[in-house]
Parts: sequence; structure tokens; C-alpha cells
Amino acid sequence: MKILVTGGSGFIGTNVVEHYAGKGWNVKNIDIVKPRQEKALALWDECDITDYAALSEIVQRFEPDYIIHLAARTDLNGENVEAYNANTKGVENILKAASQLKTLRKILITSSMLVCHTGYIPKNQHDYSPTTFYGESKVITEQLTWKNKPACDWAILRPTSMWGPWFGVPYRNFFDMVKSGRYFHIGHKSCTKTYGYIENAIYQIDQLLMTPTTDETNKVFYLGDSPAIFIEEWANQIAAALGKRVRRVPFGLIRIAAFFGDVLKKMGIQFPMTSFRLKNMTTDNIIPLNNTNEIAPTPPVDRLTGIERTLAWMKEH
Repeated sequence: MKILVTGGSGFIGTNVVEHYAGKGWNVKNIDIVKPRQEKALALWDECDITDYAALSEIVQRFEPDYIIHLAARTDLNGENVEAYNANTKGVENILKAASQLKTLRKILITSSMLVCHTGYIPKNQHDYSPTTFYGESKVITEQLTWKNKPACDWAILRPTSMWGPWFGVPYRNFFDMVKSGRYFHIGHKSCTKTYGYIENAIYQIDQLLMTPTTDETNKVFYLGDSPAIFIEEWANQIAAALGKRVRRVPFGLIRIAAFFGDVLKKMGIQFPMTSFRLKNMTTDNIIPLNNTNEIAPTPPVDRLTGIERTLAWMKEH
């Protein structure tokens, strides 16, 4: 089988490429960034997905059986939606290029849980409530996919908060802070959120790729683990694996620090705590995974094993 992965040099993409290459598939990674693994260099074509001519040439030459579209700008620092052209023009280009393929079996288009703000559970697959320009750009990603529906089978993926080997900010920072003793519990205001260990997400992606998803009333699938994680418990488990303990700091002090961070932000100075971040860290965000769990019911890795594998990877890298 031939599978094309856009954004195969990113966190999820690196794991996707490794998974399918390990299965013996013919893998092509299209990314503007060099792969993180030396062994993946031979599978990589450097390409900006906003350049349709270059993208189309690679896609037509490779003639994939499957496409997983992951390429995107994922930070929250853009000052307008136009800053996320990779998420809007990029998906438009990959859909256009895919429409020229006669043998394409399925395409998965990656969106984000941030098409809805933290704590908001969408009423249906067309219900959006973003609060960031990044989230808005991913709404456009989904709307363009619906407007330009592929002729083959397709689905939209919304990853939740992913962690594990090859991760970066922000959850690599979370592990680093616990490891260095700089992480602390925020009073008794901890929350519960849906996170996803990367090996489980790859299993879910694989099951969704190989299972028909032709029902147009059920095209959007979140990637994540069930049940949701109580962050305080997760931090304690990471600390225990490192032989450490997590301290607790009164919520009032953190609220003062967040206010101070807001003032510094207005002055153009970065500070690790702001009101936005504090709200995010203390607001529950439990994502419905029912339809994903029906197709991918047996994720292979439990949380404690995931923690062990992630810490081992961090030590190696």
C-alpha cells in the first residue's frame, strides 16, 4: 500500500510515518520541515502545501492509495486567520490534488478540538465555537472539506491534547516541569481533561483509515483516551515514576501571578502564567469519544505504560 502523509515531520506525523513504514507500506512524507528521525529522510519530499503546483506534482507522481493530511500551523500566536494560510489554503490544495487521483481509497483530514473553546461540547459536527485564530482556521479547514467532499471515503480527525514520544510544546514542557520540580498543583482547582497518548492515537488513526466511514452524519472523530485524565493525578504519576513529589501552591498566589502576567503580556514581555492559561488549566474539557471508541475500542497502551515510555524517550533524546 502507498500512503501519503502531509506534515509527516511533526509530532503526530513522525509517529504516523514510523508506524506505516514499520508495516512495510510505501510512505511519502510531504513537509516543509526536515524529519525528526534520520531513517525517515528517504521518505521525505520538502514541499510547502500552500504551493499547489509543487504539491500536486508530488501527489500525482506518488499516486497514493491513502492520504493522511496533518500539515498545519498549530501555535496560537498568529495575529489573524490569514496567518494560518497553511490550514486553509493548504487543505484546499490537498483536496484539489486528491481529486485528480483515480485510485485513492480514503483521505483523513486533520482538524483540531479547538474548533470549540475549552469546556464547550459541540451539539453536532457542524457546531463550532472557537476563541483563537488558530481555532477559526481549523473551522475553515473543516468547512472547506465539507464544501469539496472527496469522491473517495473520507473523515475529519480532531486530535485532543496529544502527548508521548516526539512531542513538543506544550506537553513536553509539562513533563519537563514535573521532572525539574518546577510544576505545582494550583491549590485545589485541578481539572479533568481529555488527553491522548500518541500510540493510542496512531491506533485510532489506523482503525479509522481502514474502516469505512461513509455515513455523512458521522464524519468527525476525536482522537484521545478514555476516561479523561484528572491532571493532578497524572502529574503525581509522572512524579512518582521519577521518584519525586509535586508541591501545592495556594490558588490566590497563582491568580496574582496570572494578573501580573497579563500586564507583562500587554508590554510585550512573555511570562509563564496569564489569566488565559490559568483558566485553561482549571477548566474541565471532557471530549465525547463514543464514535471513535466504536471503531477503535481497544487502545493498546495504558497511561502508566505511556508515562514510562515517554520518560524513556525523553532520556534518550
